[in-house]
Amino acid sequence: MTSWRGPRGIEVEVIRLDRREVFKVTKTGRHGRFLLGYCATIAQVTQHVDLADLVEVIPFPS
Repeated sequence: MTSWRGPRGIEVEVIRLDRREVFKVTKTGRHGRFLLGYCATIAQVTQHVDLADLVEVIPFPS
């Protein structure tokens, strides 16, 4: 699935939860990775991170 990274360890991933796609917002810090929330809409994602700060993570084939 698609994912984006932002400042201060924020990561946004598109995942499948209960048969629907949602945005999973996590933050990685010195003490591990913490779930900030599951968001159904982009508007909910903006409560955690400014969309202009996100950069798409593109997986390259091995």
